[in-house]
Amino acid sequence: MTPEPHSPTGTDDTRLGPPPGCPAHGTGPGGLRRLYGPEAEDLGAVYEQLRAEHGAVAPALLHQDVPIWVVLGHGENLHMVSSPSQFCKDSRLWTSMLDGTVKPDHPLMPHFAWQPICAHAEGDEHLRLRGAVTGAMSTIDHRGIRRHINRATQHLVNQFCEDGDADLVAEFAEHLPMAVMCEILGMPEEYGDRLVQAARDCLKGSETAIASHGYLMEVLGRLAVRRRAQPQEDFTSHLVTHPAGLTDDEVREHLRVVLLASYEATANLLANVLRMVLTEPGFRAQLNGGQMTVPEAVEQSLWDEPPFSTVFAYFAKQETELGGQRIHKGDGLLFAPAPGNVDPRVRPDLKANMMGNRSHLAFSGGPHECPGQDIGRAIADVGVDALLTRVPDIQLACEEDELRWRSSIGNRHLVELPVRFTPKAQQDVAEQPAINPALRQRPNDWQVSFVPTPPTVPAPAAPVDEPTAVPAAAPVPEPARRPGLFRRILRWWHGE
Repeated sequence: MTPEPHSPTGTDDTRLGPPPGCPAHGTGPGGLRRLYGPEAEDLGAVYEQLRAEHGAVAPALLHQDVPIWVVLGHGENLHMVSSPSQFCKDSRLWTSMLDGTVKPDHPLMPHFAWQPICAHAEGDEHLRLRGAVTGAMSTIDHRGIRRHINRATQHLVNQFCEDGDADLVAEFAEHLPMAVMCEILGMPEEYGDRLVQAARDCLKGSETAIASHGYLMEVLGRLAVRRRAQPQEDFTSHLVTHPAGLTDDEVREHLRVVLLASYEATANLLANVLRMVLTEPGFRAQLNGGQMTVPEAVEQSLWDEPPFSTVFAYFAKQETELGGQRIHKGDGLLFAPAPGNVDPRVRPDLKANMMGNRSHLAFSGGPHECPGQDIGRAIADVGVDALLTRVPDIQLACEEDELRWRSSIGNRHLVELPVRFTPKAQQDVAEQPAINPALRQRPNDWQVSFVPTPPTVPAPAAPVDEPTAVPAAAPVPEPARRPGLFRRILRWWHGE
């Protein structure tokens, strides 16, 4: 019989771990592994160590040695997010917040701090706020958005296609989601480098993050006021006019959540899919050979490299058990898509193709499942496909091991993705992407592989000068039909 694992909530008993100065890697009070610092640069390896030591749910330490449970199992993650009677996202219940363990200057406080938004609300208030967001989402014209994604992709590719080289992170993946989200929210005039940089800066926790956040909120505040006075057919207008009756502050806060979450997730997704296509020969061969579509490559990427590694945070509403661990009321838990997606119980072979399988954790689940996941998928599907069509000979311009990542506990994303290709001419952004604009052979099916359709030869125009001289059109014989099975048997029987 094994002793009960030490609960991470409120512990400071160093006797349970190595003594001070012990060279044990990445451990803090209680011998718990840290999810930050030099020893946690490779969080994937840390998660696997925790899985080996504790199983599907493991105790660990956040910055400033704040205790937390990390949910590593696929099924355990799904159970947690789908059980609102046991777990919620209201940090006001968190023991570590109540007893002062989490200090006001904690670097993750922007993620922890409770806000009056649907992502943190419960019960009737959650239904009211979430209903407004999903209601506004339901009004989006997805076909029109796909056309806009195509135009935005064409515009971005035109900026570098004549050069023969580009950085697909800085020049493509960080811009396309913002261009699309500005269109959806109803503020296309605000799209630009400053907004892209502000959104990225907000999520870095840099010295200028507060100023960037202020600029972003100013932009969204102006938009909310304009749409309150003069609604139009966009997401913001439908959010403002929804029967839930959101206040201006609630509208602005939800616009911020929608914009930042969708932007960060989709920018990471785009970069990850492009890296996969460029570095893994099997994917490129399958795409070019017709065995895999871009949407299938997107789903594989969502399994292997989810846009958010972990999501802050869930809190136990009562004493319960998860993954064989006793979870106390007020304990905090990390929803962890990255380790959950590689749970050996659901993916014993990580090299196996997950084609068509959407049971990954990339978009969470339960009451707080991402409401904009279809938009994210569309941006990645259409954007990657259109880019590969414009520059089909695109190649990585460095060795794969030279690629650099910026990692945090929340996610990791590429710093840059340098590529080279044969310079191409610019194209009209309103047209479908093509290798050669003058010879459009590709149908509008948004897949990399295709079967060209034979050209249709137009019939000659009928002369209008001499109507009396025009001979009657010869009757067109109907194509011979293949006899039915019974008639073919009779013919064979009679020797015909």
